[in-house]
Amino acid sequence: MIRQKQSVALMLVAIILVALGIVTRFVPHPANFTAIGAVGIFAGAVMPKKWAIVIPVVAMALSDIFLGFHSLMVFTWGCMMLAAGIGLLIRQSMKPRIILLGSLLASVQFFLITYWAVWMFTPLYSKGLDGLFASYVAGLPFFRNMIVGDLVYTAALFCVYALALVLIQRRQRVPVAYLKK
Repeated sequence: MIRQKQSVALMLVAIILVALGIVTRFVPHPANFTAIGAVGIFAGAVMPKKWAIVIPVVAMALSDIFLGFHSLMVFTWGCMMLAAGIGLLIRQSMKPRIILLGSLLASVQFFLITYWAVWMFTPLYSKGLDGLFASYVAGLPFFRNMIVGDLVYTAALFCVYALALVLIQRRQRVPVAYLKK
């Protein structure tokens, strides 16, 4: 019975994370200010390992059905998998500064990889270092938004998680005599 309740709870958390990732991609927001990176980090840090990478990719895939598929999806989805991988590393020590560094690292890797891919696989920029530099410069406003979005949503997810743990612990410590009243 306990195991079944845990499975239901995990599935509910997974659905909420996927929904959060999807909703924040659709509601009006500054470009790249979404919860999807934070969902990956959080899923990696607290969800079972076999679900960690799947959750942000499912959120990306379901929202991309409506937002549109593109030739660089392997890079954007791959970066979300890397965010979950960063979350797996955070799992070892979920201290605020480690979570903060993980969030920043997730934003940086997304920026570096996706703007490299834009430079490499689209005709938008010349294929020299000047083109790569131009791609990164063009991405700076989006990078700023992603850093802030990842930090805000990551902090929110981990704060809600910590609060839930405290509430669960308090509930379990309530004396049986008190519950009978």
